[in-house]
Amino acid sequence: MRSEEEARRAIDQYSDMVRRLCMIHLKNYADTEDIFQTVFLKYVLSSASFESPEHEKAWFIRVTINACKDLLKSFFRKNTVPLDQILEQPAPLKDRHREVLEAVLSLPAKYKDVVYLHYYEGYTAPEIGHILGKNVNTIYTLLNRARQILKETLGGDTGE
Repeated sequence: MRSEEEARRAIDQYSDMVRRLCMIHLKNYADTEDIFQTVFLKYVLSSASFESPEHEKAWFIRVTINACKDLLKSFFRKNTVPLDQILEQPAPLKDRHREVLEAVLSLPAKYKDVVYLHYYEGYTAPEIGHILGKNVNTIYTLLNRARQILKETLGGDTGE
């Protein structure tokens, strides 16, 4: 782990470059700030030694670009819709999205967790089992029961 002095020097020296790279890739201030923090946290936690200032700069460039790419290809980024786009949808679709969200939120916690991890984060049942410390068959059972509850709550249309 690097010292506070090393971190301050790196931030002073590379912060503008990191922010510019992020804005070029992400075109979004909030995401830029998230990646900025990620990059400098990786630097502080990294034990890499640099041969020269150019080597260190190249490291920052590569880490920043990779972090931006990771964010752009993340499951969350691919499977979300901006709020303003939802608001532009016809009323029946907005109402249906709200109805589905309310149904998911009304599930008991043990179902809500597996539904969230599976449908929103994109984890498989074995991965969810590992995360929650449960048997994979238990996860399949919880998902099936949650789907059944949602099917009853939403009138038979769960989108599957």
